[in-house]
Amino acid sequence: MSIKEKYETFEEKSQEAELGGGQERIERQHNAGRKTARERIKMLMDPGTFVEIDKFVRHRCTDFGMEKKKIMGDGVVCGYGKIDGRLTYVFAQDFTVFGGTLSRANADKIVKIMDLALKMGAPIIGLNDSGGARIQEGVQSLGGYADIFYRNVISSGVIPQISAVLGPCAGGAVYSPAITDFIFMIKESSYMFVTGPDVIKAVTHEEVTKEELGGAMTHNSKSGVAHFKAESDEMAMMMIRELMGFLPSNNLEDPPVKPCSDDIHREEEFLQTLVPDDPNKPYDIKDIITTVVDNKNFFEVHAHYAENLVVGFARLDGRPVGIVANQPGHLAGVLDISSSLKGARFVRFCDAFNIPIITFVDVPGFLPGTNQEFGGIIKHGAKLLYAFSEATVPKITLITRKAYGGAYDVMSSKHIGADVNFAYPTAEIAVMGPEGAVNIIFRDKLSEAEKKKAVDDYKETFASPYKAAELGYVDEIIYPKQTRFKLIQALEMTQNKSKSHPPKKHGNIPL
Repeated sequence: MSIKEKYETFEEKSQEAELGGGQERIERQHNAGRKTARERIKMLMDPGTFVEIDKFVRHRCTDFGMEKKKIMGDGVVCGYGKIDGRLTYVFAQDFTVFGGTLSRANADKIVKIMDLALKMGAPIIGLNDSGGARIQEGVQSLGGYADIFYRNVISSGVIPQISAVLGPCAGGAVYSPAITDFIFMIKESSYMFVTGPDVIKAVTHEEVTKEELGGAMTHNSKSGVAHFKAESDEMAMMMIRELMGFLPSNNLEDPPVKPCSDDIHREEEFLQTLVPDDPNKPYDIKDIITTVVDNKNFFEVHAHYAENLVVGFARLDGRPVGIVANQPGHLAGVLDISSSLKGARFVRFCDAFNIPIITFVDVPGFLPGTNQEFGGIIKHGAKLLYAFSEATVPKITLITRKAYGGAYDVMSSKHIGADVNFAYPTAEIAVMGPEGAVNIIFRDKLSEAEKKKAVDDYKETFASPYKAAELGYVDEIIYPKQTRFKLIQALEMTQNKSKSHPPKKHGNIPL
C-alpha cells in the first residue's frame, strides 16, 4: 500500500468514526430535539481547541452477535479543549451508537480522560446521554460504571466536575452525575431515574410518566438532584461556560479574577428603604444581591429548589464569590430540611474551591412542624451549621433584618468563624421575636398596657443590632446604600486568610 493510500485509509476511517451510528440515527437524534455528541462539544468548547482521544476504539464483546456490530468510538467522544482559554476535559456520550450505553471499552475511554483531568488539575465535564449499562456485556459494563464512580469520588473537591444530562439517563447512568458538583438538565428532553416508570408500575403498581418521575423540573424543584434547567442543548452549553467562569481549575488555584468596570463605590439609594418597617412584611433578597454585585450579574444555583434560601455565584470587584441568603419572600426565609441541604452543599463546594462566601441573613428561625421533626430537621439543619463552621475560606456576613434563635448561629455568625459581620440598622438579633419573648418572660402576669410597653422595651434592647455590636458579635453597623463598597473592602481585607483545622482524616458530617 502506497503512502497516499495509507493517508486515504486514515481519512476514510476518521470520517466513519465521526459519523457514529450513521446519518439515519443522527437525524433521529435531531428530530427528538437533541444535538449529537460532537455538536454539543463544538458548542461547549472554544472554537478549534477540541482534541479528540481514542477516536478509533471499538468494543470487544463477542456475545449475542455483537462481534458483527463494531462501531469506531463505541458510543462516547472523549478529549480536551479550552473554555475561555482554560484547559478543560470532556466526554460526551453518543446516543446514536447503541443508545449511548456503557461498554467496557467506552468506560475505559472515560476513565482515561478522568485520570488525565485529575493529573493535570483541570475540570471535567460529562455530557450524559445514555441508556445505562450495555446489557450484552453484563458485569464488565457494571465494572466500567464502578470505575467511573470511584474516580468521581477521588476527584471530588480536587477538580470541578460538571454533568449535563441531555437525554434519558437511567440506572447506573445517574450515579456518576450525582457525585459531581453540578447537574444541568434540559426541559422536556432529559430524564434521570434509578428505576423507570415500567419497573415502578410492575413493583409498586404506581402509574407515573417519565416527565413526572424524573424530568428536568422534577429534579430541579422537588428532589433537588439537579441544579440548573435549560430550554435546549445550546442553552445548557452556554450556561456551563458561564458557570466555569466563576470556578478555579482545581483546589490549589484561586478562582479567576476579571477586570471590573463597575464602580466599587457605587451607592444605591433605594437600598435605604428596601427592608420594610413591618418585620412581617416580605421583600426580595435578590434585589439586594443583584444591586450590590458587579454589573448586577448574579448566577443563581438551584433556583427552583428550596426557594427560602438563595445560593449562587457573583463577582465583587472582579473576584468570584459564593452567595448564601435567606429569602424573606418565600416562607418568610425560614430554614427547613431542603434549604439546609441546599445551603450546606453549596457552602462545602465554595470552601473546596477557594471561593469566599458572603451570607445575607434574614431568618426568623427553623420551620416548626411534625413533618420537619420526623424528617430529621435537627440532623439536616446541623449539616448547614457544620458546613459553615468547617469552611476556611473568607466568610463575610450581613444581617439585613431578623436573626433569631439557633438560626442566627447557623447563618455564618461570628461564633462559627465568620471573619467580618455587618448589620443594617434594621437588624433584629435576639433569641426570638418580641411578642413570644415577652409571653415567656412574664407568663401572662402583665396587663395589656404593661405588655405593650414590655414588647417595645424588648424591641429596643434586643430587636436591634446594638446589643450584638456592644458585645463585638457584629463588627460594624452600615448604611444599606454602602453595602457594595463595604463587602468589597471586607473581601480585600480577607483575601490572604489562612486557617487550618486540627489534623484528621475527615470529619463525620451528620449525613
